[in-house]
Amino acid sequence: MAQGRRRGGSGFGPCPNDGENGPRVLHPATAGPSPQNSAAPGAISSPTASPPFQSPLALPGRGTPRQLACRVLQSPLAGVSDRIFRQLVRRWAPGALLFTEMVNATSLELGFGLEKVEELASEAGPIGVQLFDYRPAAMADAARRAEQAGAFLIDINMGCPVKKIARKGGGSGLIRDPALAQRLVAAVAEAVSIPVTVKTRLGWCGDSADPVGFALALQAAGAQALTLHGRTRQQGFRGQADWQAIAAVKRALTIPLIANGDITSPDDALRCLAETGADGVMVGRGTMGAPWLVGQIDAALAGRPVPPTPGKGERLALAAEQLQALVARKGDHGLLIARKHMGWTCQGFPGAAQLRQQLMREPTPAGALALLERAAQED
Repeated sequence: MAQGRRRGGSGFGPCPNDGENGPRVLHPATAGPSPQNSAAPGAISSPTASPPFQSPLALPGRGTPRQLACRVLQSPLAGVSDRIFRQLVRRWAPGALLFTEMVNATSLELGFGLEKVEELASEAGPIGVQLFDYRPAAMADAARRAEQAGAFLIDINMGCPVKKIARKGGGSGLIRDPALAQRLVAAVAEAVSIPVTVKTRLGWCGDSADPVGFALALQAAGAQALTLHGRTRQQGFRGQADWQAIAAVKRALTIPLIANGDITSPDDALRCLAETGADGVMVGRGTMGAPWLVGQIDAALAGRPVPPTPGKGERLALAAEQLQALVARKGDHGLLIARKHMGWTCQGFPGAAQLRQQLMREPTPAGALALLERAAQED
């Protein structure tokens, strides 16, 4: 990420009428920013960050307090952060808080999606369950189920920009109804003893954005931490995350704030923390095809040597491992899921583009595995 990026005013324009549309060591306490493009290719520049990120982050909870040993969190990712993906992330970041894919509280009530929470008991490390819905009673019931299944904490999704979710009042749709958002947080916080957190955005769209006011309302309702993505719902993932807006929210809150948006490297994470004053960072899309990123950022925050980014051979081995695990779990349908992961992982080496095209066309798991093995032998 280049230094000097624009941080203010991202997306704060008029709303549409309908509202839709080799090891390296980074030293957080002492490093200084580098000019744009001055670093050698592949090197991590030296940003600034001073908070003591080596210490655990306390989350009180109503009756079961928790501590986050790692200040970098893996974001819930629909269709991505399943158990197999989490196990890969855990390889580099054994102590990090990871999340399930977001779970629809209504579906859980009807008996669908149970596997997303029932598998928690047999999985190592802290795992949060992210829920979405607009009905406080359904959310409270789903939260109780997740707690009984072994969830480390409950996160409420108030940031998903997908239209079919927002139109029904879930996800980012709750930003438009702060009173309902408060009732929902209060209901979930009352239903469980583990911490309840919220992931949200700067606002629905530019003219209506009041991130500080909305964050304070969530805090008053009982949220014990907030993750804030630095874009509005209107922006989706376009433009740049507004870290200055995140900083303003951090200054107003007394609960921990986790910064999210445009964090794709240890360099980005350290700059984000320096600019926002946040208590930690959450990474999402940057981990697609890069399950090592959480561990790299964790090492950077702690001042430890940063694990090197895997090269071609290790990337291909990871893609093959994920493919085999998905097929073992889901049969031939696992290949369809694995294609996107292979597309993300098989990048950054000669011949990667051609390999991705072949993998997308290959109709059988055995054929896809053979393509990966052949590419590895060409190294």
